[in-house]
Amino acid sequence: MQDDEVGPPAALVAASTWQATLFIGVLTLILGVIVTFRPSGSLNVIAVLIGVLAIVSGIFHLVRMFDKAAQHRVWQGIAGLLFVVIGVVLIRHLNLTVAAIGLLIGISWIVQGIASLIAAFSGMGSGAARAWWGVFGAISLIAGIVVTASPVTSVTVLAVLVGIWFIVMGVFEISLAFIIRHALAQGPPTAPGPWSADAEAEAR
Repeated sequence: MQDDEVGPPAALVAASTWQATLFIGVLTLILGVIVTFRPSGSLNVIAVLIGVLAIVSGIFHLVRMFDKAAQHRVWQGIAGLLFVVIGVVLIRHLNLTVAAIGLLIGISWIVQGIASLIAAFSGMGSGAARAWWGVFGAISLIAGIVVTASPVTSVTVLAVLVGIWFIVMGVFEISLAFIIRHALAQGPPTAPGPWSADAEAEAR
């Protein structure tokens, strides 16, 4: 009686688990298909969202400028105007936004690669660890230079790879959902009770 009041039955929880897994898998699969076959459109959506975020942040700063209790009201107004202008420019020139995203990714990979190479040549860790850091740093540095040299094309290729990964994960989640459903349909195995041994003895 007390267990029923604490939470839902185990069967209901298991059923909702496979349904949630199937729902997540379908969404991931659809997102992966969209990103894979429409990478430019997906990047444009991300660019628009970044521009809208900048505009909203600018409006927030402009509102704070009229608050008498706020500090640095002049700087609040200047920052608000800059954010709004930057947001409008990012939305109006989506290629510029996509290029900026690619540059940020490329620069971050370059910095990461240099840091890894420094860690490898500075003698940190064992020989295997140093070799791993060296290989990782070289790959990250080369990838960062390639992305920085051609940010728009590189980010588009990255979007396609991410879309393919989403497709694989979506198929895996859907398959897992049906596996869980099949296991639930078979039902849990019935454990023998303490009376089973007595019944078997009487039958003999």
